[in-house]
Amino acid sequence: MKKALKIFGYVVVAIVAIAAAGILYMQYAFPNVDAAPTISINKTPALVERGEYLANHVAVCIDCHSARDFSKFAAPLVPGTEGKGGEVFNHSMGFPGTFYARNITPDKETGIGNWTDGEIYRAMTKGVSKNGDPLFPVMPYNAYNKMSKQDAYAIISYIRTLKPIKNEVPKADPDFPMNLIMRTMPLKADANSVEETALGDEVLRGKYLLTIASCGDCHTPAEKGKPIEGKYMAGGFEFKFPNGAVLRSANITPDKQTGIGTWSEDMFVQRFKSFEDPAMTARKVSPGEMNTIMPWAMYAGMKEQDLRAIYRYLRTLEPQKNKIERFTPAPAKS
Repeated sequence: MKKALKIFGYVVVAIVAIAAAGILYMQYAFPNVDAAPTISINKTPALVERGEYLANHVAVCIDCHSARDFSKFAAPLVPGTEGKGGEVFNHSMGFPGTFYARNITPDKETGIGNWTDGEIYRAMTKGVSKNGDPLFPVMPYNAYNKMSKQDAYAIISYIRTLKPIKNEVPKADPDFPMNLIMRTMPLKADANSVEETALGDEVLRGKYLLTIASCGDCHTPAEKGKPIEGKYMAGGFEFKFPNGAVLRSANITPDKQTGIGTWSEDMFVQRFKSFEDPAMTARKVSPGEMNTIMPWAMYAGMKEQDLRAIYRYLRTLEPQKNKIERFTPAPAKS
């Protein structure tokens, strides 16, 4: 018996040692990405203007990196908070830990004022912070990795112009083993397969805009954090509110019964443009009433020709029959 216990003890020690070695390896060998590139962007007025458009109305970086008023429909931005960060993504919303949108204003103490252009570019497109820590992919670097360099440079040029805001954002606190899995997620290479000249084709431009807007992240259902194969843009992705309510994304494939197959191009455009009226997002949402995380007020500023290009790309998708229960109210308090 003593010999068996001794052998068992050796086995346990060996397993612990192997696990510890594996953890140390993950900590020091990953993320396996290149150093931040040495770039210095010529921040012309035209480039800043393009970046302002993309960051506010297409890629909507300013959406997550500002404060939003969830007491109002579609949670419009709180004026004066642009880029200050601090939005929380935690267990109550279904995340494997607690994550925060960082301060992306030029403040040198709490923002990214002391980051180089190359460090910002690497964070946007690879998912690695200035000091080499991995970013959780609620930051859509997988989508931004497919952004043309010119558009990525435009966004960097624009966020350099934001008003510096002193706002210390806590560090991410991922659960185990997500803290290790995250280290394998950052991307090593640029996708950048889209050439600027190819975007003259309206359907290709629509696909590009939809990609860098990360529409697929929200409108494709997922299981265990992975998109369900064959359900691209079929809706049903769940967003959990802290009070227990659940919002599900819409099916935006061309299915005529459960998607947007009966929508005309003008109807699609008007759906977005209707939110240019501030009254649409000024109204208070009553307890138990459906709210949405879709930043309608921001997407309302998208150029009409870009919305039409997105619609025309969506019409090329395979129709997916997927009826969605859009909203489940929070459970009644006992």
